[in-house]
Amino acid sequence: MSMVEKVFLGSLMKADYLLKDTIVQPEQLESTWHKEIMRKMGELKRAGKNIDLITFTTLPDLESLGGMSYLSELLSYADPEKFDGTEQLILDLWKEREKRRILTLAAMNDWEIAKVIGELDKINQTKMDDHTPLQQALAGIYEAPWEDQLLLKSVTTGIKKLDEVTGGFQGGEVTILAARPSMGKTDVMLHFAKMAGWAGFLPLVFSLEMPEKLITSRLMASTGGFNRGKMRDPKRMLSQSQKDKWFDVIGELNETHMQIFDGAGQTIAEMRAKTRKLMHQYPYKKPILFIDYLTLIQSGQLHGGNAHLQVTEISKSLKTMAKDFDCPVICLAQLNRSVESRANKRPMMPDIRESGSVEQDADVILLLYREAYYDKKSENRSLEIIVSKNRNGPVGTIAVEYTEDTGAIEDQKEQSLSLV
Repeated sequence: MSMVEKVFLGSLMKADYLLKDTIVQPEQLESTWHKEIMRKMGELKRAGKNIDLITFTTLPDLESLGGMSYLSELLSYADPEKFDGTEQLILDLWKEREKRRILTLAAMNDWEIAKVIGELDKINQTKMDDHTPLQQALAGIYEAPWEDQLLLKSVTTGIKKLDEVTGGFQGGEVTILAARPSMGKTDVMLHFAKMAGWAGFLPLVFSLEMPEKLITSRLMASTGGFNRGKMRDPKRMLSQSQKDKWFDVIGELNETHMQIFDGAGQTIAEMRAKTRKLMHQYPYKKPILFIDYLTLIQSGQLHGGNAHLQVTEISKSLKTMAKDFDCPVICLAQLNRSVESRANKRPMMPDIRESGSVEQDADVILLLYREAYYDKKSENRSLEIIVSKNRNGPVGTIAVEYTEDTGAIEDQKEQSLSLV
């Protein structure tokens, strides 16, 4: 019995939302037994039942599916995080079997070359996912008369001038947000995430470094205008008027529907599995992904410790993920220390650490710079967002107001915008 198929079926039992999502059809499995089990899963799902062990035990024809012991064995192979890879393997194996079947038929029946090529081509074009139940199509336009059409395509960055320059965050596009430590990367990311949430998108924050408690505390501080230092002991340190608006701030943040995953060393495959799960939980919201930060993502391969190759692999997978889910992906990155030794400390694209293919793969690259960080006496308290790459528009610098104490970011009163 194919091990890959066991992992595949086990994962479907463990995380049954994947069944709606897979493009593998029962006929494409090799084992007759496995085909039967997957067909049965489809029937159960259509009947509105769960496809777990408990439901299977109630089936009269349980023995024909291998009985309880076989189904339990399948479940023990489950690995939903690796589902994408497993699904691909099954399709590849099916294509190989189909190819052999066609070549055998062709030899037996002496087919014309053109016919052989035509049949082989069909395998590659087999689209398993061209079927859309009308119910699903209607669900997609359920809110249409009340939705701002523009918002469906791009997500506002929450910074007016940045939206004008980049057109907002677009589905299928990767934005890299890079800066030296203490420049405000995480605050800018959380600002983007909040704004996207309030605009009706579903912000998923993969924080590989900062724990959820700290993110929540930062969100409260920047939204409520509370000094970050006071968040350590709100009871003692917040003023009465700040306490009075505490619940309002919580209410506002609740509206973002933000989801936070703070496990260290998450892989792209895990992020994909989590994203897919939430897309099923919030079918009417388009996701937008935030990852903090690039070199903390666990690579699929080891690459013999070659950091450059690892970053290249990850940066390509980010782009694939953005395209597959048709959602924007915003990934933070560190800049090399070399910035510090220059007279002009404004960052540039080659300063991105292990930049590898990041520069080619990213659609938009934003670099952050604060003069006041380097020159304590400076009058200029603004944060510069340098658009150093913009696939669909101009590059240039946008200044925003940044309140260091709270982490709040807002448009400058006098908008300064210098485009190249």
